[in-house]
Amino acid sequence: MDIGAIGDHVAAAGLAFRGAFHPAPDDMAPPGTGTLVLVGFTGQHEWPAFSDSPEASDGRPDPLDRWSRRVIGATAGDLGATALFPFGGPRFLPFQRWAMKAEPVRPSPLGILIHPDWGLWHAYRGALAFAERLSLPPPDTRPSPCDSCAAKPCLSACPVDAFGPAGYDVPACVRHIASPAGSDCMGGGCLARRACPIGVVHRHAPEQARFHLSAFLRAQTEQP
Repeated sequence: MDIGAIGDHVAAAGLAFRGAFHPAPDDMAPPGTGTLVLVGFTGQHEWPAFSDSPEASDGRPDPLDRWSRRVIGATAGDLGATALFPFGGPRFLPFQRWAMKAEPVRPSPLGILIHPDWGLWHAYRGALAFAERLSLPPPDTRPSPCDSCAAKPCLSACPVDAFGPAGYDVPACVRHIASPAGSDCMGGGCLARRACPIGVVHRHAPEQARFHLSAFLRAQTEQP
């Protein structure tokens, strides 16, 4: 199996190839895994594949997760791999750790992984576990763009100071976006995230931003 052919197959399914690596014994990959390939979204590019899907309009819960299971599961079947997902736990798989081994992403001051090209506008929807130890290109070792960002505008852009030395104040964020004052975040995406100067051209379109903020708000307000 060629890693380029895997990338082409993933792209044809409406997803982005998000790097690959050979897992170590402590990476929590399925036993016998020789190569893990991550797949997901980058900017606005893959959004239409989901937004035009039956899951996006059927009115049932968790449309993006259901779409991911269907599409990535079918892709895994085509390629002879095992499909893995960052949702559906507990027990949750360490996708952030995997991502940092697969491509040049590092934690940003907001806690979201930042990519030198995509900025904060990307996501991991699943992984493909192959038994073969596939030949991989040399690793991309570019540093985090946050290392050279002195201003850190992301930390001062939140209207309710939800990001600070103590971490992410989820209740403050939820109260804000659930109120009329939070309409800008709900309509265009998190203001702190939008303040980041990296990958600006890849920001989510309004429909995509509303979907994700609405799903986040619903998950927080429906917790027992």
